[in-house]
Amino acid sequence: MSTNISERLKALGIDLPPPGPPAAAYVMATSTGNTVFLSGHIAKQDGNPWVGKLGKDMDTETGKAAARSIAIDLISTLQNHLGSLDKVKRIVKVMGLVNSTSEYTEQHLVMNGCSELLFDVFGDAGKHARSAFGVAQIPKGACVEIELIAEI
Repeated sequence: MSTNISERLKALGIDLPPPGPPAAAYVMATSTGNTVFLSGHIAKQDGNPWVGKLGKDMDTETGKAAARSIAIDLISTLQNHLGSLDKVKRIVKVMGLVNSTSEYTEQHLVMNGCSELLFDVFGDAGKHARSAFGVAQIPKGACVEIELIAEI
């Protein structure tokens, strides 16, 4: 792992967890050419799905914390897939699905939890394009799911 990235993770108090397995018939990461695609990762607390619906039983700050936790899992999957975070040239795109009521409109703020951590960890290489969607439900009732595309 890059000393710079390693130092940033350490300064942020982050120890990367072991990457989780897929929940169904897919892989967590795949590469083609110089691009890595990470499957959607759901928010977890204590190893279990972080269940909730934004605008109903979860507020924006809690959703943002859930998105930040997903960013840590995404980084762990990247490291596991590549063998080293040194290979990451930049985070290209992040897409987030936010389990929310039809009235909830702060999906973009929830996703800042992921985006801000990627900026903190990867610096300028962490600046990415992004989409945030409100959805009626996410697998296992999770509050947030995020996928990521990176250039290597």
